[in-house]
Amino acid sequence: MRTFPGWWLLCVLVAGPAAAAPPRATPVTTPAPAPASVMGAGSVAPEVQLCLQHLKPSERDRAARALGPLESVPRYRVQLEVEPKERRVWGKVQVELVAKGPAPLTELYLRLTPNARSRQVTLSGAKLNGRAVTLEPGPEPTLLRVAVAPPVAPGGAVSLEVAVKGTVPRAAPGAESLAGLGGLMGGGGKQGGAEDHGAFSATADVVSLVGVVPQVPPVDGQGRPWAGPQGQGDLALYEPAHVLATLTVPAGWAAHATGTPLGEVPERDGRVRYSFAAAAVRDFPVLVTRGYQSATATVNAVTVESHFAPQDAAVGKRVLKYASQALAEFEKRLGPLPYTHFRVVQAPLSGGAGGMEFPGLVTVATSLYRAKGDSSQLLAGMPGMDEAMQAFLGAQGAGLMAQLGDSLERTLEFTVAHEVAHQYFAGLVGSDPIRDPVVDESLAQYAALLYIEWAHGPQAAESLKQEALVMPYQLFRMSGGKDGRADRPAGDFQGGEMEYGALVYGKAPLLHHASRKLVGDEAFFKALRAYVDTYRFKWACRTCFTQELAKASPVNAKALGALRTRWWEEAHGDEDLGGGDLKGLMDAMGGGLGDVKLDAQTQQLLEELIPQLMGQ
Repeated sequence: MRTFPGWWLLCVLVAGPAAAAPPRATPVTTPAPAPASVMGAGSVAPEVQLCLQHLKPSERDRAARALGPLESVPRYRVQLEVEPKERRVWGKVQVELVAKGPAPLTELYLRLTPNARSRQVTLSGAKLNGRAVTLEPGPEPTLLRVAVAPPVAPGGAVSLEVAVKGTVPRAAPGAESLAGLGGLMGGGGKQGGAEDHGAFSATADVVSLVGVVPQVPPVDGQGRPWAGPQGQGDLALYEPAHVLATLTVPAGWAAHATGTPLGEVPERDGRVRYSFAAAAVRDFPVLVTRGYQSATATVNAVTVESHFAPQDAAVGKRVLKYASQALAEFEKRLGPLPYTHFRVVQAPLSGGAGGMEFPGLVTVATSLYRAKGDSSQLLAGMPGMDEAMQAFLGAQGAGLMAQLGDSLERTLEFTVAHEVAHQYFAGLVGSDPIRDPVVDESLAQYAALLYIEWAHGPQAAESLKQEALVMPYQLFRMSGGKDGRADRPAGDFQGGEMEYGALVYGKAPLLHHASRKLVGDEAFFKALRAYVDTYRFKWACRTCFTQELAKASPVNAKALGALRTRWWEEAHGDEDLGGGDLKGLMDAMGGGLGDVKLDAQTQQLLEELIPQLMGQ
């Protein structure tokens, strides 16, 4: 997830000139493609055959080598009905899995991430292998427990069925406008009151149902489920699983989910039933929209879709271009995405989130779609800001607002690339986003920066590195925040999204930049590709990428370990990125105002603006 803490507006106000415009692509608006032909008859069950349509034929053997027989992968059957006007969802979910591990299976957990704040989704009528069982509260609000009695021996099959019912809360105020970049006012997450960033919320035209499908969380060596949502960062990640889903919505609405679309069937009551089949995915997001338009493109046998509100059609098509370009670049260097479909859906995110990632589907904030169109609206409603900003604009010139618009467009492209990179980290190469958020977020952030370099050149990448990674850290320090260890669980960032963003999104990705400079491009990109190939569909550790770098450059193994310690485990940010003062910030902005000599009045205005942007 790409977040925009409270200091982000200042970043774009003082950022460097826009990167070179990318080459134009012309997305074509098309209907949903027909499903691919089902695999030939054999030992694989028909349901699994349907799911495997979501994997490229060339990727099925690779998936089986990583996961074992694809028939033994956990399988979910999902049937949901949605009533958007009443913000209600109901249905049933069945999960079938094979008991693994050396000991018999004695309990199962189900996670419902919408219940992190309050009980918004309930489960009832649980049946284990066809027998009624009791759902017990788990060790945290998002978990429910089922005792497995008698225990199931390793290799035995388990089937758990539950009825699902939920009421979707209204989206945070302003989530569909520029106010959706709410992190501008002092950070999102716990401080902003939007702990899931709108992942489970509803507006008049969008119902986001992320987390409504109960899923079995991974467990540690002692059988304890992994930790759930912490109020900042991502929500959860699961073992790869197959999913067959039907989603029934009123006429005029459309359903979006991960997987290959299996068609739309009109019901007698006027509603429409959508069906999807997904294979070896670590989550299954569901969104429902009204009146959206779509544009599609094809990248190396992947159908890329962009879904957007009609008023944002021009931006929605640019989002398709950015997503397609990023995927093409990543497939060249990281290996093929295994899935046949990838979707980007415009959604009313809140709490400062620019996007949220899920396997095969990502959301990008409506606020980003509308930001460049009227960037001056970003300043509306900021206490004490109008007079100060007018004075600042008067000092800097009217061209600053145009620069702001350009920076917002760069932010949109960078955010899309970041979410596409998450298809690899941690969608394909799994890692624990709660215990070890620095693993996937730092790689997704640096991969997005690499995309900018590949698409627009080293100068554009260097400028964006300063704007998107270095300046957030410096502004966090200017607000009084303290540098610290980046490699820690999401819940351990007591400074909220401001601290989390500065250390996980700002400082931590630059470990990879330092490692690249140490070993050189040939070894770095060899290691990055080896990392993806080695851990496809598996779980990577927090040191696994450093280990691959050491294999590619053995002479630098010790130095690589020292770099990882320095950037992720210790507090050297001021030395490496610059300290928390205005002069240090301006000096670091080499492509922006770093060479500009500010007069006393402008410097005073900037010093006044920063605390207000921080919400202090």
